[in-house]
Amino acid sequence: MIDFTFPPEVDDVRLRVRRFMDEEVRPAHDAVPHGDRRALVAEIVRLRGRARDHWNLWLPHMPAEWGGMGLGPTAMAAVSAEAGKVPIGPYVLNAQAPDEGNQHTLLHWGTEEQKERYLRPSCEGRVRSCFAMTEPEVAGSDPTLIRTRAERDGDEWVVNGHKWFISGARGASFALLVARTEDDPDVPQAANSCFIVDLPSDGWEVVRDIETMSGSHNHCEIRITDLRVPAANMLGGRGQGHLLGQYRLGPARLAHCMRWIGQAESALDMMVARSLERYSHGSVLAEKQGIQWLIADSAVELYQCKLMVLHAAYRIEHGLDFVAEVSMAKHFVANSLWRIVDRAIQVHGALGYSTDTPLASMLRQARWSRFADGADEIHQMRIAQRTIAAFRDHGTTRTATGSLPL
Repeated sequence: MIDFTFPPEVDDVRLRVRRFMDEEVRPAHDAVPHGDRRALVAEIVRLRGRARDHWNLWLPHMPAEWGGMGLGPTAMAAVSAEAGKVPIGPYVLNAQAPDEGNQHTLLHWGTEEQKERYLRPSCEGRVRSCFAMTEPEVAGSDPTLIRTRAERDGDEWVVNGHKWFISGARGASFALLVARTEDDPDVPQAANSCFIVDLPSDGWEVVRDIETMSGSHNHCEIRITDLRVPAANMLGGRGQGHLLGQYRLGPARLAHCMRWIGQAESALDMMVARSLERYSHGSVLAEKQGIQWLIADSAVELYQCKLMVLHAAYRIEHGLDFVAEVSMAKHFVANSLWRIVDRAIQVHGALGYSTDTPLASMLRQARWSRFADGADEIHQMRIAQRTIAAFRDHGTTRTATGSLPL
């Protein structure tokens, strides 16, 4: 028997997150004047205290010994989908990117000293962090091309290079920095290493907060010049930067999908609500076939998104290989988010195009999902390669389509 219900304890957490978002987080977010970042940060800090002390919803993805709730990937799908319906929801729970991924990475790869120095304050919500890998000069989807260099000098590494779109860099207390340390590795994937960089540091220059089509969101360009990092701050082993990065990005991609599902569901709810209240040409929009098709396509896609994310989370939680499933989910959910929000705008007409609803902002934000953590085309290429390899190896593509028992 396949049971698609959550255990009672997970359902309790899911509904508790929903109530917290509905009763406190969304009203507080909506009451902040548009563009008042200082007031928004103050509300996040206040709500974090409420999440931790009143709702018992702090750090859901981390083990209890680090102050978290110890939820697995499947339970986190439920939590993240609910929190993702409000822009600041994940921040309030201390389960936001890039800190969530960095916390998992430090937990798995860090030494005991590194965990106490960097992971502990991050889990307690006292500091923020960033992950510095992408560079403007080379394709971000191919980390083997990274040009930022780290050279050993006694008990330190000296780093020079250029990074950009480093989310959360401004105001971060430390960075996980990926740099090239090997000239002639056995395989290209063994060229890079990862370092923990204390911030601010001499040689680490925040050039600018890159302005995007949806404004400034602390996605920074970084210039690195003769930055000195203690040898003890290497995270993982020498040449393991690519391995560490892939370990971090796999679950992180799925975490994005979980939050995107919450946004897509909000957009579909708004679409249906508008169709039921808007009257035109003799009936409400909900009675017109053209609008019904938009709703139907969105409902089908959202259903597919949820199934894909739950299955990928299940595979992670049970120690099964999950790379293919997460890649397919990331590609499909990102594109579904874009289409569902776009349809919701269409049903709202000019109102949806305005800033009187959150849909315009949601669409601008949704556009980055199709290249963040791997562009559509990279995922499609890998999916095709795995499908072809499965057929060559087994005479069937079954293992490339989720290895499901049907």
